[in-house]
Amino acid sequence: MDQLNIDVSNRAGPATGLGQGDYAELPERFFQRADLSPVRAPRLIRLNRQLAEELGLDADFLASPEGLAVLAGNASPKNVQPLALAYAGHQFGNFVPQLGDGRALLIGEAIDRAGKRRDVQLKGSGRTRFSRGGDGRAALGPVLREYIVSEAMAALGIPTTRALAAVSTGEMVFREGAMPGAIFTRVAASHIRIGTFQYLAARGDREGLKALADYAIARHYPDAGAQENPYLALLENVVAAQARLVARWMLVGFIHGVMNTDNMSISGETIDYGPCAFMDNYHPATVFSSIDSRGRYAYANQPHIAVWNLARLAEALLPLLADNEDAAVEAAEAALKKFQALYEEAFHAGMRRKLGLLTGRPEDMALAAGLLDTMDRNEADFTLTFRSLGEDLGAAAGEGVTRALFARPAEFDDWAVRWKDRLARESEHDAERQAAMRSVNPKFIPRNHRVEAVIRAGVDRSDFSPFEELLSVLAKPFDEQPEMVAYADPPKMEERVLETFCGT
Repeated sequence: MDQLNIDVSNRAGPATGLGQGDYAELPERFFQRADLSPVRAPRLIRLNRQLAEELGLDADFLASPEGLAVLAGNASPKNVQPLALAYAGHQFGNFVPQLGDGRALLIGEAIDRAGKRRDVQLKGSGRTRFSRGGDGRAALGPVLREYIVSEAMAALGIPTTRALAAVSTGEMVFREGAMPGAIFTRVAASHIRIGTFQYLAARGDREGLKALADYAIARHYPDAGAQENPYLALLENVVAAQARLVARWMLVGFIHGVMNTDNMSISGETIDYGPCAFMDNYHPATVFSSIDSRGRYAYANQPHIAVWNLARLAEALLPLLADNEDAAVEAAEAALKKFQALYEEAFHAGMRRKLGLLTGRPEDMALAAGLLDTMDRNEADFTLTFRSLGEDLGAAAGEGVTRALFARPAEFDDWAVRWKDRLARESEHDAERQAAMRSVNPKFIPRNHRVEAVIRAGVDRSDFSPFEELLSVLAKPFDEQPEMVAYADPPKMEERVLETFCGT
């Protein structure tokens, strides 16, 4: 790339407000110090100014030519050496002892307005020693998808990595054909994954495991450091964070699509939006990922896979949990057993809120299961069914908008009788209940057909106005937005998207 006449070796770099971050103080075997790979003609597609301000960064600078150079990987922030992080992982159940950031570089750390550390990473920034023969680049389509879905998840209140910027590179990448290239700037509480611990455990690196665990405790779960067994407390905290996270996925019909252990963050944030999607019609076995031929990561399997992944973390941590292996295994098993109760607590509470139930009764989950089963048999839309329930609170039997979403409305009517009877046992007025239901049941989600239409406009025509409009709608998922009501509609038969693809 010398012909570009771009100097990316200057360690001084522009003053972005990003610092090196303390992950670089861990042992060198945890990462590779790497140089950025410049691109020919970067163009800023979108800068998330609100997030930049939250991070304490100068949005005007980032939008300038000098800031664009940083977001495109053409210049490093001042006094920052980019890092490619090492990790391993189980991919569809098969262990790969070395994965790592093959197309991503950590370009610094920000201390946000709340005083929390946030990693800033470029995805699609070029080869590293973890690239395994890949080009280290990203195509525009997956960059737009990750930007859209991560920001939609944030607006829904679900813990997630965030999108700071999307940049086109002016170069082509080659997958099944030539595609325009892009770089995505991701912000995360950290990029420590279950697979990071597996990487060290696979090498018998107890010293490294301890250093990583101590770092993770200090960064994410400082209260664990005061416990009698801080490493067991770390495991318990990650179990709890994942239980709450997956429950929230399930409550909005989100399917991650590739829950490999290298795609599960110990901070409890959703990370790595590849073949992810939101369900249209409810069906528990729904799979969108083109590579998940056996349905390992189907919607209904997500809680079970989360436990499986956490068991792999527990295995990696065994040398730190106790000096005696049997005692370590016993402690790990006890921590893992807490997942189910924590998950059910979060899911049940969320489902009650979705149904407008403001108190708890033993029969509530049978009522919820009855609705889901009826939705499944009748091909009812997941998002619209729950949203419209709130609109039908005052509707008489056999009336209302919800029943029209069911192929056989009478089956919904039968369930609605039981639901209305349950609501009658509470004293809240319909207006209060409706407001509460609207606050948890979104009207707008990133429908697959809408996301694909945005991608096609950007890739085929360099038209990013649909991208901007969709982001605007998804920023207010619980609002009515009557002028944008078409974005709430499920796809027509010819618009349905049945497969989504990884971003590599």
